[in-house]
Amino acid sequence: MTVLVSVCEAVTPEVVDAIARLVPQLSRSAPPPTAAQLEDIATSPASHLLVARVDGEIVGSLTLIVFRIPTGVRAWIEDVVVDEAARGHGVGEALNREAIAIARGRGAITVDLTSRPSREAANRLYQRLGFVQRDTNVYRYDIE
Repeated sequence: MTVLVSVCEAVTPEVVDAIARLVPQLSRSAPPPTAAQLEDIATSPASHLLVARVDGEIVGSLTLIVFRIPTGVRAWIEDVVVDEAARGHGVGEALNREAIAIARGRGAITVDLTSRPSREAANRLYQRLGFVQRDTNVYRYDIE
């Protein structure tokens, strides 16, 4: 199985439909983004929407955020999702490797991500790719 990963430069109906199919596999509570919201992600200089294709079909996505702070350029990976039917075939690895390459090319000195402990396969993948679990507290403030 050959996995092709690319940065989504144009939000087409195919991309909107694929993300609408993938997001419920990532989150039961978050609604899929609209075409306009995906366009915001795809056109922002701070974000990259990556899509993975197998046999021409979009089977996974990842959002990479790259930003400058006083201590350097950092990157953050969010919302990694691979279609259930394509899991275990290198799609997640290909998405993450491409995200790391883009972050490196943009001058990032670190790439961070979070993953729920229950996502055991994903956590094994991240460790295999070289991500190291940090001893830190993650806090969230809900604005809504």
